[in-house]
Amino acid sequence: MSELSLGLAQLNPTVGDLEGNSQKILQAAKNAAFQGVTLLITPELSLCGYPPQDILLDPLFVENCQTALHQTALRLPPKIGVLVGTILPNPDWWQKGEKPLFNGAALLFDGRIRYTFYKQLLPDYDVFDEHRYFQPGAQVNLLRWQGFRLGVTICEDLWNDEQFWSGKRYPENPVPALMERGVDILINLSASPYWQGKGSLRESLLAHCAQKYQVPVIYVNQVGATDQLIFDGRNLIVDGTGTVIHRGRSFTQEVQTVTYRQGQWQQTRVQALPEPGAELWQALVLGIRDYVHKSGFQRVVLGLSGGIDSAVVAALAVQALSREQVLGVLMPSPYSSDHAVTDALALAANLGIKTEKIPIHGIMDAYAASLADLFRGYASDVTEENIQSRIRGTLLMALANKFQALVLTTGNKSELAVGYCTLYGDMCGALAPLGDLWKTQVYALARWYNDDTQRRQATALIPESILTKAPSAELKPHQTDQDTLPPYEVLDDILQRWLGERQSPEQLTQAGYDWALIEQIMHLVQRAEFKRFQAAPVLKVSERGFDRGWRVPNIAQPPRRKLSLHP
Repeated sequence: MSELSLGLAQLNPTVGDLEGNSQKILQAAKNAAFQGVTLLITPELSLCGYPPQDILLDPLFVENCQTALHQTALRLPPKIGVLVGTILPNPDWWQKGEKPLFNGAALLFDGRIRYTFYKQLLPDYDVFDEHRYFQPGAQVNLLRWQGFRLGVTICEDLWNDEQFWSGKRYPENPVPALMERGVDILINLSASPYWQGKGSLRESLLAHCAQKYQVPVIYVNQVGATDQLIFDGRNLIVDGTGTVIHRGRSFTQEVQTVTYRQGQWQQTRVQALPEPGAELWQALVLGIRDYVHKSGFQRVVLGLSGGIDSAVVAALAVQALSREQVLGVLMPSPYSSDHAVTDALALAANLGIKTEKIPIHGIMDAYAASLADLFRGYASDVTEENIQSRIRGTLLMALANKFQALVLTTGNKSELAVGYCTLYGDMCGALAPLGDLWKTQVYALARWYNDDTQRRQATALIPESILTKAPSAELKPHQTDQDTLPPYEVLDDILQRWLGERQSPEQLTQAGYDWALIEQIMHLVQRAEFKRFQAAPVLKVSERGFDRGWRVPNIAQPPRRKLSLHP
């Protein structure tokens, strides 16, 4: 066999930006061609960005995507082929009763489209809804290129190995049909969203596939963020023994060049995996940066309460956007403790961000006066507490509007789960960076961040007092979260077991939890569904979170106990 020089383009596309995405592909092709690459591989739907969702229902967008594909082919440098992830039309789809598009790949070479390949397994679970738009392909995707037989698969096409999963996820598996054609290398164009633990699962799956069929597997993944979804890149090559011999960087756009000569790989590198804290931090930083920039903004505003959540969001925002682009706003009320203000100011000084202080005492008095007649005879309760939060949300939104910025909310997953948050108050904002982290995870991430900055800068940036004081919304005198909630260690464990691991109430009681507490938490979760329905987008970092994959009716009543069948 001859030599094969490959480029693995770990790209960060923007959904719908056909010109910008085409330019990224072209630049990658030019750089790769300069290094002697003869085949460049891009991620799934790299030309239109993933996931494109309902813009695929716009005929003009579909037409423009085909035009952009042809223009990209015409502008490529000579002597290099480029495998581009793209949507492809399904001819005569109406007469066949099929979907009008394929999720596919096109081999561009010598100014034209030489071959097309179609994704066969279309995911329709969690955040995916590809059956809504695409027709599954049926052809065997074999590419003959420079004396090699390359099997072309697209993302989910590799995720149906019966032995790996101990059962089939789909009726068909495209890989065996490819192997019957004598494939030399299996290629996978992917847009695989990140969540904690996904990387090791992915590597195990690819290693199993490579070892089972005794062929190398090349995996090329999208990087960057699209709305709530974060893509980690981390391109891979696994050899025929199931050994990872190449791993790209995490959360970084880059083009990697490798050579396959006489069954041996050259120029490969195995990038070390980041430790769990660093990986999570990098994911959230990338998620914030891309969400803000791809939305057309540069700056963010957030409320600084002196608490752990706002401290972590502020630190993430500084790393994502720079300290000059982050404004922290202090909005003390009559119930705000002295340490809430001093801790917030100390954090801002450590991070180097600008702050503004807007006391809300007078605004609260104005609200109270306006509502006095209507509320006469009623005791003060959560209504007055929530007014404080809504005043703060209004002020943050006003600053964001005036200064062309986005508001970052600071709530965490525990609060979103049980409704310990105020609609149109602390839930106001464009993005919830911590909305998929339990409160205990927020503390752990803050401690990791302090340890990391201590190592690199010889100083911890989140004040220790923020880490050690009792969490509180400070909406009434001497309030703490545990006045109305179980300790977060207990709450988070129950929530993770029930929502994350789908354990039954019976399993929770077997784990030692009181039935009354379990039922109370389940009730709180269901009652808060209408709030989550209106919440800011949550950056997805867990396998199951309150992101676009969470689809629960607002008014449903899930079963608590097993029903008994009596004659």
